[in-house]
Amino acid sequence: MTRKSLTDYPTQFEFVVHWGDMDAANHVNNLVYMKWTESARIHYFEKIGIDISFRSAEAGPILGWQDCKYIFPMTFPDTAVIGVKTIEILSDKFIMECAVFSKSYNRIAAISTQSIVPYSYTDSRKVDIPKHWIEHIEQLDHLKSSA
Repeated sequence: MTRKSLTDYPTQFEFVVHWGDMDAANHVNNLVYMKWTESARIHYFEKIGIDISFRSAEAGPILGWQDCKYIFPMTFPDTAVIGVKTIEILSDKFIMECAVFSKSYNRIAAISTQSIVPYSYTDSRKVDIPKHWIEHIEQLDHLKSSA
């Protein structure tokens, strides 16, 4: 596996580590990493023009699945820098990658992959990925679609 760097991610967001983010093992609780990637994902959607009202007649994003590999235990005080990018676009979903970096230690702490499905919240069903989503993702992440 190639070593990940923040420069691999054209979109980045920062989150301060709070004392209360740590658990009994004295490191950031695993759920906090998922909250950071969730917030970064929503900011990314806004950046590429995806409607995040979750009630529009237009397609909205819904999380199909996610995973997370924990690499380095972060602690307080620190700042998490989340690098976000789309790594694959298919006709019915796109796959995102969020990498969590420790600013204090200048290293990767976790990496998460998510499947994002275009969903009609008014019809309660999956829909094809809208063309403007593909165009904005390709432009931001310099990625070519296989959709």
